[in-house]
Formats: sequence, structure tokens, C-alpha cells
Amino acid sequence: MARDLPFIDAHAHLWDLDRIAYPWLTPPFADDGPNGSVAPIARTYLLDDYLADAEGWDVRGIVHVDAGADASAALAETAWLQGLHDARGMPNAIVAFAALDDPGVEALLDAHAAHHAVRGIRHIVNWHADPRRSYTPRDVTQDEAWARGFALLGKYQLSFDLQAYPGQFPGLAKLIAQHPETQIIINHAGMAVPGEWEQWRAGMAALAALPNVATKLSGMGFTHRPWSVDQARAYILEAIDLFGTDRAMFASDFPTDKLFGSFAQHLDAYDAITADFSDGERRALWGRNADRIYRLGLDI
Repeated sequence: MARDLPFIDAHAHLWDLDRIAYPWLTPPFADDGPNGSVAPIARTYLLDDYLADAEGWDVRGIVHVDAGADASAALAETAWLQGLHDARGMPNAIVAFAALDDPGVEALLDAHAAHHAVRGIRHIVNWHADPRRSYTPRDVTQDEAWARGFALLGKYQLSFDLQAYPGQFPGLAKLIAQHPETQIIINHAGMAVPGEWEQWRAGMAALAALPNVATKLSGMGFTHRPWSVDQARAYILEAIDLFGTDRAMFASDFPTDKLFGSFAQHLDAYDAITADFSDGERRALWGRNADRIYRLGLDI
């Protein structure tokens, strides 16, 4: 069982709502957004809360990914997480927020990179023709300003966590190909929208063709609600087939994925789906790939 393997959670969030403002976790809440209502998770979630949810799993490391703090608090979130890392060892790595199309983005990248636990940047850019699925009012990845910001990541040795929709992948693949020095990690297995499987597969194949791109396997409930093991099986196995067992990694996405099921419901499903993989492949998917790609140095 995967519970017996060292697990590096490649995507998790913490937030202290008394310390930093998170607009998306602030009432009023609505059901018509891409995540549905987030009211059930709109409360402070700290490291001990995460460890309680992960009880029974051999968690050796956590990659903290930008949790949607107010943009003005991006650096404050990084400083708080760095302090937590220094005091408790977790999170082991920080993926911070920066809006790549902001004219002042380089100063923010420089400030983030000064924190030794920072490994990368995330700027959520999900745009979809269906406004109920969009996180942004337009596709900023087509802007020259966004491309200029993206080009700066290599200067600071920062990876990029890519949360976008498959329809955006072909254009992004062209930009990513111009920057082989920057490690890209696709969030939530590319967020396949129901009815758009072929577009998802084509987009993922375009990104998988680039050696500096990897994918996380998480977030089954973002686009399929409710999700099931049978639905997730084809999704996960196809992603692994495209990227190989050395460029894919499991993640909990907790507490956000708590909207769609328990920690065990998600990770036990991923375990069952990959039960026939070799021991080496499973160790790579559950920890070694995240250790290498996020430069954690845990040597598990």
C-alpha cells in the first residue's frame, strides 16, 4: 500500500485567516464558481490541521503552493511560511504567488527568491469560454506582458506551477519551449473538463513533449463533481502514460480537495489505481519525483 511508502505531498496549502486576507475564503460564498462554494474550508488551516488530516500516511515533505492570498500579501505569505519552515521543517518548499503580467513583477520575484525555501511561482491563469469555469476574465497567457514575466523565472532559478485549462496548453507549449531552463509543473493533472477529453489529451501531449514539464496528479473534483475512482482511473493513467513515471507525482491539494472528499478518499483511490505499478515506479510517483523536481534534498 502507498501508506507504507514515503510520501512527499507535492501540493498543499496552509492559511491563517487572522494573519492574512484570502478573498476567495471570505463571505459571501456562491455555488456557481469553478470550485463551487468554499464555505466548508473557509477557516484557518495550519500545519497541525494538515498533519491530522494526513494521519496514517508517511508524510516526509510538503510543497506549499500559493493559497490565494490577497495579491498585496504575497510576500507576507512567503515570510510566514519561511518562518514555519525554519521552526518546524515543514513546509519543505514554497511555491509563491506573483502575477507575471504585473509591470513590477521582477522586484517581487527577487524578494520571493531571497527566502531559501522558495522554489517556484504560481500564477493561476485558468481561462475557459464558459465563465462558470474561468478563474480570470480573459486569457492573460496570450499577453506579451505575461510572456515577459514568465521569461524572468529562469533568472531567479524559479520553477512555475501551471494551473490552466487544456485549451490554453498549445499556446503555452510554444512559450515553454522557448525557456527550457524553467521547470514547469502542471497542476491537478491538467484539469480536464467533462466532454473535452480529446482537447485535454492533445494539450497534455503537447506539454509532455517538452522535457522540462511534469504533472501533478490531484484535484479530481475541480472539474468532475462528484468524482469517482472509475472516472479518475482513466484520467490518472493517461497522464502517467503521457509523462512517464518519472515526471508525475501525487498530491493531496489539501485542504482545497477536502471540498470533494477526505484525504484518504483521494489518496487511497490513487493508490488503488497504481497498485500494479512496480515498487520503483510507485516510490517515484509518491515521493522521489517531487523530491527531485522541487529540489528538496530529502533523498527518500
